[in-house]
Amino acid sequence: MLRARTGLWGRVRDLERRTRPVHPETAAALARRWAELPDHVRTPAQTLGQHAVGCEGTHGVFPRCDLACTPCYHSRDANRVRVDGGHTRTEVREQMALLRRLRGPRAHAQLIGGEVTLLPPDDHAATLRLMIDQGREPMSMTHGDFDEEYLQRLALGPDGRRRFSRLSFAGHFDSLMFGRRGIERPPDEAALHPYRQAFVDRFRRLRAAHGVRFFLAHNMTITPKNMDQIPEVIRACRRMGFGMFSFQPAAFIGDDRRWHEDYREHTNDEVWARIEEGVGTRLPYQALHTGDLRCNRTTYGFFVGDDYFPVLDERRPEDLRVRDVFFRHLGGVNFSGTPVPLLLGKLLRVTARHPVVLTTALGWTARMLRRIGLRRLVRHREIRSVSFVLHSFMDAADVRPAWEAMERGEEAADPRIAVTQQRLRACSYAMAHPETGRLVPACVQHSVLDPGENAELRRLLPLTVRRSPARPVGA
Repeated sequence: MLRARTGLWGRVRDLERRTRPVHPETAAALARRWAELPDHVRTPAQTLGQHAVGCEGTHGVFPRCDLACTPCYHSRDANRVRVDGGHTRTEVREQMALLRRLRGPRAHAQLIGGEVTLLPPDDHAATLRLMIDQGREPMSMTHGDFDEEYLQRLALGPDGRRRFSRLSFAGHFDSLMFGRRGIERPPDEAALHPYRQAFVDRFRRLRAAHGVRFFLAHNMTITPKNMDQIPEVIRACRRMGFGMFSFQPAAFIGDDRRWHEDYREHTNDEVWARIEEGVGTRLPYQALHTGDLRCNRTTYGFFVGDDYFPVLDERRPEDLRVRDVFFRHLGGVNFSGTPVPLLLGKLLRVTARHPVVLTTALGWTARMLRRIGLRRLVRHREIRSVSFVLHSFMDAADVRPAWEAMERGEEAADPRIAVTQQRLRACSYAMAHPETGRLVPACVQHSVLDPGENAELRRLLPLTVRRSPARPVGA
């Protein structure tokens, strides 16, 4: 009887621990992140330090890609490095361990290099598992030009059982990418719609056959050549099954042989206006900030039919109160990486202690239902969660001197370089360097560190050239 009571009490204590709203390490990591931010982004709208530590990415793990893009952010040596699964696993393990130590037990991390599907499926799967084991929620970054067999072999083990209950991929599709099978040189964005749909359909078939859930993002590089096509891309693709549309205005980073346009011809405001045109409504982005607004804009919301409804609008004071209540009482709760029963337990404990959370949530729900309208909701019977993101990278010519001055502890006198330093200090996207124990902004990685890193990788992992057997003389 005593043993049974002890066992029961142990399970109760374990449940109490697992349903604590905020992990102590998460709370500490958020506090550190907030303290690191420069004053100009430490606002009530800032998600970093209040709800998230920021995104993470890998580097130096498989820089090679089998498509050609204009522009390309990889250095000249990237495609001269052999893809090696053992190297990838070793590097990712060490990078994720450092991120786990510095950024806490949970974060979103991108498995990115060159093209992730050049990794053999078993190595890809093993790498994702390494990331998950370090508390990361991995997203594989791909051009989407891979076979159904590859996805099956990634998701399922040799025994046919699921390796993962959920996969997260970002597919990069735009007309600036050359070499895609079946459409070597896309004439415009519309020509890629069948390829975008085929990408999503592969995951749908995997889910139908094996129960592997998925989250898919759509990435698109923007230059003056394709900017006016943004609205048509959104209208054509919003029902395909993507949960995020991310747009990256091109920057002068990487291989300068692939710079063919004046990328700075249009402003972020103009690009955002094209996104809004495609969605068909204003996209508020001031209610929630991720780092510096000059780098990132985000709108979270959902479609009911073809009508889009943002979750928060900074013009509505009641929405800002919802945001503030969320950050105050739920900011440290991990929503996406927690099993539903445990998440419900966490939320119950929060609302029991802070009833304002429940009343605020009910008020927001009632207002949103009024905006949608019962008739529209009944007619469509479907809510599709979709977010829209704008990521603006900086030019290498600005990042290098800004970073070098920061390394010397200097504030730049040049106003443009000073602005670059501000943005780097507020960066939301970091990459880990276990050899130094440091995290660096992604723009620094691509602009400053990648060239030397890839040159070294070229010596470490040289491409092997298979030669045909010599023919006899006179043959």
